[in-house]
Amino acid sequence: MVGAFGAQAADKKVTVAYQTDALPSSVAIADGAFVKATGYEIDFRKFNSGAEIFAALASGDVQVGYVGSSPFAAATSRGLDVRAFQLASISGTDEALVVRDGSGIETLADLKGKKLAAAPVSTDHYQLLALIKSLGLSESDVEVFAIPQPEIVAAYSRGDLDGGFVWDPALSELKKTGKVLITSKEVAEKGSPTFSAWVAAGAFADENPDFLKSFSGVANASYASFAEHPELWGPDSENAKVLATFLGGTPEQQAAALKNLNLLPPQTQASAAWLGGGEASGAARILKDTAQFLKDQGKISRVLDSYAAFVTPSAVALTN
Repeated sequence: MVGAFGAQAADKKVTVAYQTDALPSSVAIADGAFVKATGYEIDFRKFNSGAEIFAALASGDVQVGYVGSSPFAAATSRGLDVRAFQLASISGTDEALVVRDGSGIETLADLKGKKLAAAPVSTDHYQLLALIKSLGLSESDVEVFAIPQPEIVAAYSRGDLDGGFVWDPALSELKKTGKVLITSKEVAEKGSPTFSAWVAAGAFADENPDFLKSFSGVANASYASFAEHPELWGPDSENAKVLATFLGGTPEQQAAALKNLNLLPPQTQASAAWLGGGEASGAARILKDTAQFLKDQGKISRVLDSYAAFVTPSAVALTN
């Protein structure tokens, strides 16, 4: 495996996995900014879930990927060596539990006896299970299906599901005939925070620190543009049109989805609160807490003593 990573580094080729979340940095994938800044030949591949991306990282087919904290906690608990080097977002309103019109669900108290779904081992799946537990319910009280987002949309549209905890573009689709019952941010405030991050395979990260620095720099530059120049990211903007072409949906939907994000500037990412605190860092603590929850739920078999080795501030700290 190390030999394979070494060969890829020498050739300046890397395979990067992304998902369909609306992120400012997705424009940089579409317009080639990541390639230009890093000097690497990058093969960007779309995946439907973090679990799929971690399987590709484990096999060596992918070296860098965009993932959520729940599959991240599961993969590292099983022994995969990966490092989070850039925080894409933290719990916001870009992920939510949407309930179908006519489902009979008006409040959280109405979830008992209902059929809900989330992508397998995703942050949404984790938060849905945590939400159910916080209500004093179990999976015998609420039927939870762990299925890919395209299947969630189809089952919801048929009326086979009462609701789904999803992100865009599924979020926008479900909201057409339903309403948001609770957001990821609100579940986080109940004690189950999550994050999304760009991670790299350990060996690749060790051998390609400059790539990670340049990659992070591009992502953070797109975040700064979004924060400082909102007019460049509105429904009529070129950026929104690029996102719609690249990820699907309409420019209006992509612009609306961007407003739901909870993004962190690089200095906050690199701080002790998130990537820079070692054992006490926010990201490491969330990974451990998530792993403990997943173990309690029977989803994984062990929890590591520490998750500090799986987060690093070096790439974002160097972009400050």
